[in-house]
Amino acid sequence: MKLIVGFCVLIFLGILFWIKQINGSRIPIKVIKRCKIKKYKYKKRKVYVMKNRKTTKSNLVILYIHGGSYVAGIMKEHWLFLNNICKDISNCTIIIPDYPLPPKYNYKDVFCMMEELYSEIINNVDSEKLIVMGDSAGGGLSLALMQKVGIDNKLQPGKLILISPWLDIKMKNSKIDEIQKVDKILNKNALKLAGNLYLGKGNIDNYLTSPIDGPLNKLKNITIYTGTYDILNPDVHKFVKRCKKEKLHIKVKQTEKAVHVWILSKNYKLYHSKEDYDELIFELKERKNNER
Repeated sequence: MKLIVGFCVLIFLGILFWIKQINGSRIPIKVIKRCKIKKYKYKKRKVYVMKNRKTTKSNLVILYIHGGSYVAGIMKEHWLFLNNICKDISNCTIIIPDYPLPPKYNYKDVFCMMEELYSEIINNVDSEKLIVMGDSAGGGLSLALMQKVGIDNKLQPGKLILISPWLDIKMKNSKIDEIQKVDKILNKNALKLAGNLYLGKGNIDNYLTSPIDGPLNKLKNITIYTGTYDILNPDVHKFVKRCKKEKLHIKVKQTEKAVHVWILSKNYKLYHSKEDYDELIFELKERKNNER
């Protein structure tokens, strides 16, 4: 019976993700009214550049890599979250790549796009004025991308911010099953299925898909936001333990009983999302002010 229920859940999530892939990149009207959004083609995909309408010169550039279990496009929640950032930090530019998605593409196609896009950005932006930020799968991708950037001896951004990052597509941490009892958003089996789609048939899992095992020596200034009611939380602690062992500067903001990517819901009354969002904005402003 449990197997049948699990299979039905996977089918439902698959349909939901498929719908969101189609509708994901539709920008809410109120966001269009409040922000200047330009888009251009890159590697046959779209890249969006978002600014406050009052912005004349940017003191901060954010490369934002969206989540969605690697199978869903940019969602309404992402647009509203980024709209809030543009409103609260007027002199910033946010770059949002619409990277390739399974089942047509796999992680190799994603990195083919993202590595070159990052190189173009870092060649045109002061690295200390650049922040790479991602949520969920986008957080995992952000970390893996910076690990690859380090191997290639390219400049790291001034800061790396990961929101509820998905760090291991294998989902092998034994503590996940215990937290699954209180996580009402994510499902371990559904994520493993999505992770296999992202990996692609015939490919072998490595740090580009599971950055929890990736190189740390070139990374710097990492901040992670995580909630205790998120099945991805145990891998955050495992990763942080590695970082501290190798004396890498890392800051962790853990919120008790917070669910997956809770911070994207700025006005949500539970889990202190407003307070955590304000702390994130303070951190972004601090980076901007330091680099004037």
